[in-house]
Amino acid sequence: MALPSLFDGKLRLPLIGAPMFIVSGPELVAAQCKAGIVGSFPALNARPQEALVEWIRQIKSDLAEHAEAHPDDPVAPFAVNQIVHPSNPRLLADMEVCVAEQVPIIITSLSPPREIVQAVHSYGGLVFHDVINLRHARKAISQGVDGVIAVCAGAGGHAGALSPFALVGELRKEFDGAVILSGAISRGDDVLAARAMGADLAYSGTRFIASEEARAVHDYKEMIVESSASDVVYSSLFTGVKGNYLGGSIAKAGMDPANLPEGRKEDMDFTKATDSEAKAWKDIWGAGQGVGNIHDIPPARDVVLRMEQEYRAALDRVNAA
Repeated sequence: MALPSLFDGKLRLPLIGAPMFIVSGPELVAAQCKAGIVGSFPALNARPQEALVEWIRQIKSDLAEHAEAHPDDPVAPFAVNQIVHPSNPRLLADMEVCVAEQVPIIITSLSPPREIVQAVHSYGGLVFHDVINLRHARKAISQGVDGVIAVCAGAGGHAGALSPFALVGELRKEFDGAVILSGAISRGDDVLAARAMGADLAYSGTRFIASEEARAVHDYKEMIVESSASDVVYSSLFTGVKGNYLGGSIAKAGMDPANLPEGRKEDMDFTKATDSEAKAWKDIWGAGQGVGNIHDIPPARDVVLRMEQEYRAALDRVNAA
């Protein structure tokens, strides 16, 4: 397993901060990158569309200033998430901005991203694609992606149902590119476990919802801290695709978390991503099963430094066994 040279000397911890709808903004991304992990945000979070170039340039400026002031600190590259789906009306315009600004990493979700791979490779960038099973991974690999993100059981937001032990092992048999593992990654111990299973990088979203820079409302952050894995509900109702949500937010919206009807994939519509009243994720809060290991709301840098300490302590325990 070898990571692309883009990451050489730039990571404090083999970790990507996952892009989270509504929650991830330039402040969180810059804080993550300056702490030495990859930070990312969904392009659709930048509203109106014209704000996307401003966000990207703000992140670039923040990282350049930090690198100049702290030359010994690892400063990680950042990523922008693109939803490759017919109902995303911004995809072409957003990708034109990302190519013009030469965003280092593009994370793609849903449809296989052939045209995006070609565009990003034209300037030397990388494309990582979300997958929930081997069939989806094979499609993405055939189109030249540089990495696959195994979104396994327990991941926040849209998530698969496969155990990471199963999916990462299957991916490693067929793919020698970067494998990134998503699913209940809240501690440095989890990052080490992902590496031991064969992943090159871990992928953590929910842990960073409960951080100072996240654009989540305070009640959302507090519910993350107060919840455990048993409070996470797996449902397709809200977007048409199975995902993990906080049962408390579902109940607060007047629904019974234990008795939700199924949603229809045909109803998935990312035109609603520009509507400030969108039900998910504004009112129905996504979260992974790792919530039970989250107990505070510190700055993102403190989260990363703590996870690094946990990672190294776990490695020492393993080596001493």
